[in-house]
Amino acid sequence: MSNDITWHNHKITAAQRAAQKHQRPAVLWYTGLSGSGKSTIANLVDEKLYKMGCHSFLLDGDNVRHGLNGDLGFSDADRVENIRRVIEVALLMSDAGLLVQTAFISPFAEDRTLAKARLSERMIEIYIDASLSACEARDPKGLYRKARDGVIKNFTGIDSDYDVPNNPDIIVNTVSLSADACAQEIVRFLVNKGWIGTGPAGA
Repeated sequence: MSNDITWHNHKITAAQRAAQKHQRPAVLWYTGLSGSGKSTIANLVDEKLYKMGCHSFLLDGDNVRHGLNGDLGFSDADRVENIRRVIEVALLMSDAGLLVQTAFISPFAEDRTLAKARLSERMIEIYIDASLSACEARDPKGLYRKARDGVIKNFTGIDSDYDVPNNPDIIVNTVSLSADACAQEIVRFLVNKGWIGTGPAGA
């Protein structure tokens, strides 16, 4: 970083922006294998939050790689940079008072530790639990088949590791529960822990 860069404080604080929206800003950090249901569940949660009058935004792994992270591949180094950028974007969006959802595999524990260090108490780690065999049986994008055939390299669960979270805030199992039931469980957690209310705009 250049020594000529200066941090500028805003006149409107993050706390004021959150108070205006009647909610506590948070980053719902979804992690799990490809095909576990992260994007599906995050979209359902986003829909439920919207209907409750909450201010939220979903950062989806595939969508971010179409633009912001379009220059990155899937090597370990690029995966780390992918997550680093997402952390910084999520931090800025939560400063705006939003409930931010990040639906990324984020396979490495070290990266999720970095996210926790940057996002602090705003981060809610959500482990979307589904076995490799279950995810491979679903294979909605045909990625596991390509990985098994050697077409895709460095694929999480096949030839790249996935570190299962040690102590996530929420665990939902998409083998035993429907996607909607998982989403309901996550929203219930947010309400019970006081991140949002049940009335308009989380009031």
